[in-house]
Amino acid sequence: MAIARQYAGDVVSGKIPAGKQIRLQCERFITELVRSAGDDFPYRFDEAKAARPCKFIERLPHTKGPWAKQKKRLTLEPWQIWNLCVVFGWLHKAGTQEGTRRFRRWLLVVPRKNGKSAIASGLALFMLCADGEYGAEVYSGATNEKQAWEVFRPARLMVQKLPALKAKFGIELLAKQLHRPDDGSRMETIIGDPGDGQSPSCSIHDEYHEHVDDAQVDTMITGMGARDQPLQLLITTAGENLAGPCYAMILEQRERLAGIGHNGGPPLDDDTFFAEYTIDEEDDWRTEAALRKANPNIGVSVGLEYLLARQRDAIATPRKRAIFKTKHLNLWVAAKAAYFDIEAWRRCTDPRIPVLFAEAVALEWLRGRRAVLSLDLASKVDIAALEILILPLGDRPTKADPYIRLGRYFLPTKAVEDVNAYQGWDAQGLLDVNEGNITDFEEIEIAIADLRGIFEVETVAYDPAQATMLINRLVKEGVPVVEVRPTVVNFSDPMKELDALMKAELIRHAGCPVMEWQVANVVAQQDAKDNVYPRKPRMEAKIDNPVALIAAIAAALKREDEPMPTSPFDDPDYDMVGQA
Repeated sequence: MAIARQYAGDVVSGKIPAGKQIRLQCERFITELVRSAGDDFPYRFDEAKAARPCKFIERLPHTKGPWAKQKKRLTLEPWQIWNLCVVFGWLHKAGTQEGTRRFRRWLLVVPRKNGKSAIASGLALFMLCADGEYGAEVYSGATNEKQAWEVFRPARLMVQKLPALKAKFGIELLAKQLHRPDDGSRMETIIGDPGDGQSPSCSIHDEYHEHVDDAQVDTMITGMGARDQPLQLLITTAGENLAGPCYAMILEQRERLAGIGHNGGPPLDDDTFFAEYTIDEEDDWRTEAALRKANPNIGVSVGLEYLLARQRDAIATPRKRAIFKTKHLNLWVAAKAAYFDIEAWRRCTDPRIPVLFAEAVALEWLRGRRAVLSLDLASKVDIAALEILILPLGDRPTKADPYIRLGRYFLPTKAVEDVNAYQGWDAQGLLDVNEGNITDFEEIEIAIADLRGIFEVETVAYDPAQATMLINRLVKEGVPVVEVRPTVVNFSDPMKELDALMKAELIRHAGCPVMEWQVANVVAQQDAKDNVYPRKPRMEAKIDNPVALIAAIAAALKREDEPMPTSPFDDPDYDMVGQA
């Protein structure tokens, strides 16, 4: 316990470098220890319960590398002890849950080589043998068998190496299971969605960022209903799927920890402990300080020289930067060949602009502003994009007077039913969903009419693909329109302009996760003349709104007396699906 207190204090004081999320959690830990002495605080900290998993894990042997050869036992570092103490030490004071653990889920996000597998394997054995759960069921879950064995195999080897442990708890080593016949407790792997039937007391999901949906995680949570104090460990590095459940949960936990929507502090009834080791937005990823901040086990399980070498590679070779940032700095950077810097896009978030579109357009300071609308209607069965680019008051954008971006995402219920991420965004009210299996363009027409009542719409840019009937109706209604064909000549300069606007923070937006995902999906390759064009890294990725935004910028930059450039060599049906 003293080690956990010391670690939290050193993080808060700045003695130990740590990112924002860890600093906030350490501040919360120290504050709540003080508050727990009062009758109005619902939890108490039990030092003995906090210490038990730490003592158990430190009796286990290393299973690979030079420490295993030397037959050394695991030694937990202060950051690991603090994590375990927080998860196991906080208990309910009273009520039907008196004496049971406060936290039922532990989301640990830590870069590669930082000893997360040792924690996971040791925790699995503790939950199997020493948590006091009769008939314990411990599952090591992943998207494939190889990954599931990354936790199960070391746990099995630990039992093999410790006959005393095997004998004390009566563990049988089966081919794919650790079994305790006395009470039927077992540990085994699960792959994908196992369906119903399990009653887990603990489930561990390694590399959670690889999960395309939450089927496995939800099945385990649902099965825990009969347990008094189950625990789910989601342990992962960062990844590239910004539409996946892992990134969505991280965003949610960041907001909860920051107290967004919860009266300035994290909600007491949140049963998830969230620990994310990464760097902050303002940090320079090219420094040694960034490596120390993101890697809590630096100098122990991951060497400084190794990380510096990977960092030098990333600085010298741009194509290696994405993998370096995700695996060693825990930054979500999306497509490995992404054209736009997603961190630059995030820095353009303006807290004055609500994420919900209806709330944003109700802002009085935006009413009556000049705007360019832009449509990308290439698909009737998935996202149809409507972008609103609010123009600066002056001739050119400045930080005090930037472009302002709003957007809408129209799609049919069939598309929502087929994509897990869409279901989550729909539940948040971020999508415009119509019944059926094709997008209702009449809703887009109504939306444009509404926007003309809010903004001074100078023009509506459009791609003629799929848009002929809608544009004809808009023209009859007197809506000014301009055709922007998706060609290299038309898109290259505006795409570069959007990149420059992001980096200079001259375009502001609400931080909508739907648009962030799409921006991160945009890839591009320069041709011999330094032209660029937006492409998708894979079929299921979507870039409709960024494409519409690029067209809006093209229209905004176009002089009234200068026609939109075209070229007989440009194909209007340019293939927007490229290689990752």
